[in-house]
Amino acid sequence: MLRIRLLPTICALIACVGGRAPAVAAEAPKPTNCANPVYLLVDPASMDYAPRITEVLRREQVKVGFLVSNQHTKNGEGSLGNLWGGWWKLVADQGHDFISHTYDHVSWRADLPGYRPAFRMKPATGAFEGREFTFEPPKLCEQIDHAARRVEDFTGKKSLPLFHLPGGLVSPKLVASAAACGFAHVGVTKGRTLSSGVALKSVLQDTRSGDVLLAELHAANGAEPWALNNLEPLIRGLKERGLCFESLRKQPDLKDWIATHGG
Repeated sequence: MLRIRLLPTICALIACVGGRAPAVAAEAPKPTNCANPVYLLVDPASMDYAPRITEVLRREQVKVGFLVSNQHTKNGEGSLGNLWGGWWKLVADQGHDFISHTYDHVSWRADLPGYRPAFRMKPATGAFEGREFTFEPPKLCEQIDHAARRVEDFTGKKSLPLFHLPGGLVSPKLVASAAACGFAHVGVTKGRTLSSGVALKSVLQDTRSGDVLLAELHAANGAEPWALNNLEPLIRGLKERGLCFESLRKQPDLKDWIATHGG
C-alpha cells in the first residue's frame, strides 16, 4: 500500500503513462562552452519537493550535484530506501552527479584531543540519531562511503569521490582523514546556502563565476523550502548575467582529484 501512495509523486516527475515515460519534444542543445561557471548542489532532504526541483532543472537544462543521505521521509522509509530507488535512477539518467552527505546525515561537532584523529559527530538519522558519538577515521569513511555505494546500487552510476557534511562544518583533520580514504571535501561559497531568509535579489547580484551554491530542500516549521519558488528565477537570472552551470567534475580545485579517484 505504501508503494501505491508514493507512485503519483514519482510519476509526476516522469509523466508516467502505462509505467513508462512518454516521448518528449527535443530541447535546444545545451551550450558546450561554459566560460563563467557556477556549481549547484541540491540537498533533497525529506524528498517532499525533490521531484518538483528536478523538473525545474530539466526545463532549464541545468546539471547539478545531488547530496546523498538517508534522511527521514513521509513514506516511513529513508530517502535511500528501496521505494526511492526509481527516483534516484531517474536523476542519474538525467545526467546529474551524486555527492555523499553521509548515510546517517552526520554532523561534525568537534575534533577530539590526542595525536590520533577522532571526532565528535552527531547523526540525524539511523539507530543512534540525535546522540553524539566519537568517530575515528574508519567510522567516518564508512559513513561517507555507505551513502555513495547505496545510490550506486540504485543507479549504476558512481558518486563523485566527494563529500559534504550537514551544515558544511568540517575541520582540517576531518578533511585529511576523509581524503585518506578517497573522498575530497566540497564546500559551499560563503553566503551561497539557499535557504529560508535568503533574498533572491542579493544572490543574483552577489554570485560570481566559480561559486558553489547549495539549494536546501529542508522545510523549516512546515514552510516551503526557499528553492521551491526561487530556484528557477535564480537560474534564469544568473544565465542572463552570463553565468552558466557546470559539473563539479570541471571545478578547477576538484577536477584532478575526481579524475584520479574514479569519478
